[in-house]
Amino acid sequence: MLSLELRLAIILTTFPSIFALDFLYNSFTTTATAAAPLLNLTNDARLEPPVIRFTNDSNQFSLGRAFYPSPIPFKPANNPNSSNVSISFSTQFVFSILPEVSNRPGFGLAFFLSASTSFPNAIAGQYFGLFPRALNTPPAPLLAVEFDTGRNPEFNDPEVDHVGIDLNSVQSIETRPAEYFDSSNSTTNASSVPFSMRNGQNIHAWIEFSGPRYEINVTIAPVGVPRPIRPLLTFRNPVIANYVSAQMYIGFSASTTTWVEAQRVLAWSFSDTGVARDINTTNLPVFQLESSSSGLSPGAIAGIVIGCVLAVVTGLGLLYWFVWRRRDKEEDEVEDWELEYWPHRFSYQELFQATNGFSKDELLGSGGFGKVYKGVLENKSEVAVKCVNHDSKQGLREFMAEISSMGRLQHKNLVPMRGWCRKGNEMMLVYDYMPNGSLNGWIFDNKGKLMGWEGRRRVLADVAEGLNYLHHGWDKVVVHRDIKSSNVLLDSEMRGRLGDFGLAKLYTHGEVPNTTRVVGTFGYLAPEVATMASPTAASDVYSFGVVVLEVACGRKPIDTSVPAEEEEVLIDWVRKKYTQGRLWEAADKRIKGEFEVEEMEAVLKLGLSCCHPDPIRRPTMREVAAVLLGEDATATPETIILESKSGREDNEGGGNGSSSQPLV
Repeated sequence: MLSLELRLAIILTTFPSIFALDFLYNSFTTTATAAAPLLNLTNDARLEPPVIRFTNDSNQFSLGRAFYPSPIPFKPANNPNSSNVSISFSTQFVFSILPEVSNRPGFGLAFFLSASTSFPNAIAGQYFGLFPRALNTPPAPLLAVEFDTGRNPEFNDPEVDHVGIDLNSVQSIETRPAEYFDSSNSTTNASSVPFSMRNGQNIHAWIEFSGPRYEINVTIAPVGVPRPIRPLLTFRNPVIANYVSAQMYIGFSASTTTWVEAQRVLAWSFSDTGVARDINTTNLPVFQLESSSSGLSPGAIAGIVIGCVLAVVTGLGLLYWFVWRRRDKEEDEVEDWELEYWPHRFSYQELFQATNGFSKDELLGSGGFGKVYKGVLENKSEVAVKCVNHDSKQGLREFMAEISSMGRLQHKNLVPMRGWCRKGNEMMLVYDYMPNGSLNGWIFDNKGKLMGWEGRRRVLADVAEGLNYLHHGWDKVVVHRDIKSSNVLLDSEMRGRLGDFGLAKLYTHGEVPNTTRVVGTFGYLAPEVATMASPTAASDVYSFGVVVLEVACGRKPIDTSVPAEEEEVLIDWVRKKYTQGRLWEAADKRIKGEFEVEEMEAVLKLGLSCCHPDPIRRPTMREVAAVLLGEDATATPETIILESKSGREDNEGGGNGSSSQPLV
């Protein structure tokens, strides 16, 4: 049987590269040569001779990348869309991953091939600094080999330490636990030896890429172990051609959040003309956490004596303080199950300091489900902190699982979630701060500047787009359950963003929602939620319809400023105007002259159709967004209303006497 090196040499000589590249960094220094130029380091990556460090220990959200300065041709220049990948290469490198605290979630390191050196949507602190949130696709072709030291069950990670091949997605298309095959046995009977990649030991990695064969082989082993007899991971599929472009950059990337993890690359060899040259691993540094000395210096002994004296003098006070601090610490203790979820956990102390002790001066608002405070983190970024109480630890665990998933939602019209904190039975959700407050403040608060019609219509379109993403644009259906104008927030550009996912529920597409307790805000609740307690996408549509009417009419869903006998529900009032043929009279008189009557009536009709009492007859958010964005000329309020009258009649088993007035 031919050796691996010989087989690779045959492949590489049979399919020669059109661009010869061969380099070897046995260590990294500030001196560049023609054969080994200085690597380009971006973000927090830096040279700490003889190694490259990727993240900053003092940054809360840190990422760094190091890549070879010149791109490498992967496809014929005259046919970049070809399915033929002309290059094959061999590379090996040594890396080290050392967490500051061994039981904190790990982050790992990735070797990547990318069509660009810019990753505009990549998240600092997650996904190796390469990928956007959740399973969104990066803008440029991206192929990565991840050496992951943390387990994300939602991405089907097999173990804490694992290796995966990523094709434009953080969810690996192929993955294996970190292990190597003992070369003392034969190829067929080789035994696997698992090992950890996050204890600081130096790890040797080998990657062979054969473009003509659409094949990637990945092998790893601790330094000092001979190269294993067979690869850990082999992926062979023509789909690889879809994830490489005419030219690709090669390099490494890593990221981390609150928990410090030092990712280092110590040496790197690469060749696209044959087998990469071997790295001399004998003199490489080894990184370990510093351990305290077991011996005691005279100064330490003196300190102990002084400490004992002080302990005697202040014993009772220290005992009281200890008991109080212990109780506080237990409430803020991280339990094992919490580490399974979305990795960024703020400490209570961080949020306490950021909000000036949850001061009344920082209070942004409060409601039946918690208070919201403004905070400023140590990195000077502004956040909003919402405090939510839960009745039980089991309820907290279920809540955490859903918040973990929703924290990965990413859309320009959703308020980004930054993280969470738990103290006892209280959850604190951390969001980006929206400087222009909520939508209702710009419509009902006389102290602020009144929002004009164009601004209102643009915000409605923004929220419709965000809600359409929740219902139809993600791998699960997210039912918000608390859509109202006070949960529509405005960013620095006065664009609408839907926020507050503290009550949201996730369902698989096509799944029948479970009955749950009634939650939401009176005046925005769909009729079926109040009677059956079953939140659905249609109940979100109803609540959005109330917001549409609220914004167009300048009236709250229920006017509590008048005597109870004079109260008139907004929806009923607008429906009455509609049946009387005077719908335009419902428009907000404060913005009279800023809109065309036909346009205002169209928006009011859209709001009414969303508020149809029968959930089956309501439009979907995809249809609503199409109307407000003008993307589909056939999707108008009139066609949606007609569909409400007849198009969905078969779902009801026939018509009824009121079908001539679909919105009543």
